Amino acid sequence: MTINHQEIELIDSFEQISVDIHPTAKDGSKAVAQEIATLIRERQAAKEPAVLGLATGSTPKYLYAELVRLHKEEGLSFKNVVTFNLDEYYPIEPDALQSYNRFMKEHLFNHIDIPEGNYHIPDGTIPKEQIKAYAAAYERKIEEAGGIDIQILGIGNNGHIGFNEPGSNVNSHTRLVTLDNSTRLANAYEFSNMSQVPRLAVTMGIGTIMKAKKVILLAWGSHKAKIVCRSVEGHSTDQVPASLLQQHSSCKFVIDEQAAAELTRNKEPWLTGDCEWTPKLIRKAVTNLALKLGKPILMLTDKDYNNNGLNDLIVQYGSAYELNIEEFNAIRDTITGWPGGKPGAQLPNHPERSQPERKRALIFSPHPDDDIISMGGTFIRLHEQGHDVHVAYQTSGNIAVTDEFLLRFIDFAVGFEGMFDIDRSKSSQILEDAKAFIQIKKPSQKDTPEIRAIKGLIRRCEAKATCRYVGIGDENAHFQNLPFYETGLVEKKPAGPEDIQLTVDLLRKLKPQQIYCAGDLADPHGTHKVCLDVIFAALEIVKDEEWAKDCWVWLYKGAWQEWDIHEIEMAVPMSPDQVMQKRLGIFIHQSQKDVVPFQGTDAREFWQRAEERNANTADLYDRLGLQKYAAMEAFVRYHFR
Repeated sequence: MTINHQEIELIDSFEQISVDIHPTAKDGSKAVAQEIATLIRERQAAKEPAVLGLATGSTPKYLYAELVRLHKEEGLSFKNVVTFNLDEYYPIEPDALQSYNRFMKEHLFNHIDIPEGNYHIPDGTIPKEQIKAYAAAYERKIEEAGGIDIQILGIGNNGHIGFNEPGSNVNSHTRLVTLDNSTRLANAYEFSNMSQVPRLAVTMGIGTIMKAKKVILLAWGSHKAKIVCRSVEGHSTDQVPASLLQQHSSCKFVIDEQAAAELTRNKEPWLTGDCEWTPKLIRKAVTNLALKLGKPILMLTDKDYNNNGLNDLIVQYGSAYELNIEEFNAIRDTITGWPGGKPGAQLPNHPERSQPERKRALIFSPHPDDDIISMGGTFIRLHEQGHDVHVAYQTSGNIAVTDEFLLRFIDFAVGFEGMFDIDRSKSSQILEDAKAFIQIKKPSQKDTPEIRAIKGLIRRCEAKATCRYVGIGDENAHFQNLPFYETGLVEKKPAGPEDIQLTVDLLRKLKPQQIYCAGDLADPHGTHKVCLDVIFAALEIVKDEEWAKDCWVWLYKGAWQEWDIHEIEMAVPMSPDQVMQKRLGIFIHQSQKDVVPFQGTDAREFWQRAEERNANTADLYDRLGLQKYAAMEAFVRYHFR
């Protein structure tokens, strides 16, 4: 979409902070890295230091990777750079796996030529009675360095910057703070369980951040879209700490297209100026209007469109009646009980092809339970309708098995062998070794290779049991165990050529007519996104092969969210009995039952999340005036050729 000067002025009337939108997190990170590099080189030429304020977490990883690349490949020196980090958990040892001290060294400092005394990270080991004096000294160091030239920030789902939670004063300085429970939940993926997530942290204050000469806030992924919009377009309030940056003289948000989804310029672009009315944008406008007014599509009137900035559509179509009919029919045609195509039927507007009647479908499941959680109803229906269904379990999922469940599993193996007079000396020793290791295991310490292998076996057995429950044989379950995942830690390696080649090999072996994969782009560093990128890279390699020319790719979402209603291109309805059938399939994954590892901000079990999400999708169709179903699974087609 081309934006002219008048449209920029209209956008500015909504957005109170400058926003740079990039296609991906990597693109945005590269742009910010270049800005930092320019500052460093300018200060080097003037023989002056460049002072940076740095953030941690998943958001700045691409930024730090690009800075390291600039150092190694383009000779960018950091000898004149002084850095101050925003925050650190408290209490925490500097070499702990979750320590931000360790994070910064692993992702940046150990790979560049910054002098050791030039970087400063809050100390999570200072005695509590000394924290106030320590924090004041940290502030003085920033002032003595000349103040921060560029401050890098991330943003929490509740709007926190650093660890300044809602309610933080705009004049606050470095201090010890209590972490909001939502922040602890969001960061729980770094720890074995919630009880191990620190309740306190040392953080720069908002006043400290506001003193920086320039502030750049990074945000990636659709899960940041709502808080980005509130911060940029809402009132400046301490209840959304990032919104206080509206008061800064030189601040900008650098975000990807996913994080920009809720901004008015994207969500309702017709309010910010003339726009190009594509079919997708028309559907978005019509569905948004119907849901906003609480009316079925066929009940919308000319007045409804005119009063909500959509007069252009009435001019284009002549009347609301014609527009409503067209969009109603288009959305109706996304609904199908035949996700593999309907045999013997010529339906030009059907989401899938009728031929061939029996398709080979390949479901990529990032973890060993995503297939049943995210598209279990469709999975079952594909098999029942005669298609040759295969599942590729991309990762072992071993880190999501608790130690308690592991011991229960090994204890069963020992008892089984004893019951049938099988020599159990080795299994008994494995059990004792596992007990001994777990007893002294530090929080989130890497498991031994043997324990990781057993945890992977547990999840593999559950996945195979799910396939048998659906009705497909063990030979149709493919366990890829992609190498990028196998670190034994929450932190994974970047995907590499071996991950892609394993996927290429499987595609060439099966030559599917249908591929289903997790299109969850919420976290650009998450396992789902990495697995999706691997599939996309593999498809790029095979796209010109004969079988690939007749292959369609459908994207499903994970357990966390669903496609927006206007994006859905295939909706597979489920009856109440089918919802229950899917639930029982999810229950097979007993290692993920009751206590959900790495649950993020949602404490519900996976089956509860999935059912509510599927029911909400069906409810949206009902509210738009379509058929009423108990639940729906939704898909968007990805065109790779």
